[in-house]
Amino acid sequence: MSKWRFCAFGLVMLSLGYLLGSGSSTTQPAFAQDASGVSEETANKIRDAHRALRAAMEALASEQRYEGITDSPNAFLILAGGGNAREDLESGRGVDPETFAALYANQALPEIADQLDRDDQGRVTFNGEVVRMYSRSRLQQIFAERTKITNIEN
Repeated sequence: MSKWRFCAFGLVMLSLGYLLGSGSSTTQPAFAQDASGVSEETANKIRDAHRALRAAMEALASEQRYEGITDSPNAFLILAGGGNAREDLESGRGVDPETFAALYANQALPEIADQLDRDDQGRVTFNGEVVRMYSRSRLQQIFAERTKITNIEN
């Protein structure tokens, strides 16, 4: 019998909470500062960084050291000195983390998107094969290269 009393008490508390929460008219709505949530100074720095990434992307592409499969610059590959996301995807050995995220967010170029699908578990597939991220050793290698290029020590 105590099990039923416990369930009834829970339902009463849930109902009471709902009624108190929805019936209060004394609260005022909250307003966001702006859509992005960052200051104008920070937004300008982000725009500058994006322009710099795009310029580095174009320089790497002109040297045949970069090919992305999204419209936006792939910061992971650019900061590592380049990479070929299309070749990585087609090889089936894995893609970089930023490409991986872009594929899951439906941000692939149209010619790539046409070959993407989802399996019964919701995983992105390319030509029927599940898209995977780089192996741990490949990620470590790329981060080491990135550290050499940017001269940043951890």
